[in-house]
Amino acid sequence: MTPSTGKNVNFNNPIKVLYEDEYLFAVTKPPGMFVHRTALSRERGFFLLQEARNLYGSHLYPVHRLDRPTSGVVIFATTPQVARVLAEYFRKKEIEKYYIAVVRGWTDTSGVIDSHLVKITENPTPVEQLKQQEAVTKYETIARTEIPVAVSRYPTSRYSLVLANPITGRRHQIRRHFKHISHPIIGDVLYGDGKHNRFFRDNFGIKRLLLHSFSMKFKHPVYGHTVKITSPPGDDFMEVLSKLGWKEVMEALLAK
Repeated sequence: MTPSTGKNVNFNNPIKVLYEDEYLFAVTKPPGMFVHRTALSRERGFFLLQEARNLYGSHLYPVHRLDRPTSGVVIFATTPQVARVLAEYFRKKEIEKYYIAVVRGWTDTSGVIDSHLVKITENPTPVEQLKQQEAVTKYETIARTEIPVAVSRYPTSRYSLVLANPITGRRHQIRRHFKHISHPIIGDVLYGDGKHNRFFRDNFGIKRLLLHSFSMKFKHPVYGHTVKITSPPGDDFMEVLSKLGWKEVMEALLAK
């Protein structure tokens, strides 16, 4: 089977196939969709793994996950052996991951957020509540804008478009790290700024987290060549970028 791109299928959420060969199958996850089966996904009747299996026509094996509100690249393996290799890539930080995000304020030109995070677990014990995990996120600022609207206490409001590269893979890492540096991601109901979230909802019609898994780059687990899988943001995300004056910047990033 040769690599292919560009398939489009409409379910309750659109899913685009980004890459396909005998061993790998990568798709774009829509925002709001779970990667794996959960109680909530059963209520909704679908989750990404099942929809990807329907598209591929055979069994697939998950190797990583995205938060439910995050969109973008998700990779599956076609065999358990390849799944183990890919999981090891993630564990050893041998996969380059890049996300795009719209954040409140003007971020530095580039930076490294090196801040330990408490492990997120269901019903954590007192010991788990104190357990810190190493967490590192690199980022660069792609664009900035300032609009003459007083969303908060300032007469104008500033926003940045950032390209984030999480070195580690902690749960909610990018979201928690940008909150840590006082630049929360727009649309984040857990770690964000409610006033700015409402502004984007009321003025741009955006009701989602503006965080997108943009690209992944790694060595093919069987053939050995470099694989780079890129997922353009969805139409709603691109519309916001266009309204903020960043359409050309995003198009240039996609063209690289």
